[in-house]
Amino acid sequence: MLGLSPKAIVLGIRSIQLAFSVAILGLSGYVANWYNTDTLTSSPSQINFLIFAALWSLLSIACLEIVPRFYSRVSNPYGFLAIEFTNVLFWFAGFVALGVFLSQLLFCRGSVCAAAQADTAFAAFMFVTWVATVGILAKDVFKAGFRRPTPGGGVPKSVVGGSGVAGPSGGGMAMTKETMA
Repeated sequence: MLGLSPKAIVLGIRSIQLAFSVAILGLSGYVANWYNTDTLTSSPSQINFLIFAALWSLLSIACLEIVPRFYSRVSNPYGFLAIEFTNVLFWFAGFVALGVFLSQLLFCRGSVCAAAQADTAFAAFMFVTWVATVGILAKDVFKAGFRRPTPGGGVPKSVVGGSGVAGPSGGGMAMTKETMA
């Protein structure tokens, strides 16, 4: 590999997720608009679900990237893992449902059909990107165990030996106002 850190890889994948979410929002909106204006039926629920999934992804990306950076005290890696996993489920359900819907149409022609087919392909790619980020996050979360991450990263001083009592190595830590807080 190129020696990229997992954070850099996830940030690259997040930018792809952001771009694909916007693309899917546009494609799904185009198909939904066509159904609502040019036909006597409303837009299919599969298209509406992909609009929801794209909006959910945009909110998830904002949450997953902003909260750890600016509100690290309230960030919970297990909560982030749950958000990531719900995106995996939504995108899997969305691209499978739209694919089945398109395969059951009697005819599929024109720019609307092409947009719906592209929508299915982008949704499948979104599923793959969310699976990748779930894998990376799950590896990091389960490797760290049940320790609560500190704002600066690493292990909290209280876990390392901030009690002021000498450990087995004989080296103690002096009590200061910082270690008592």
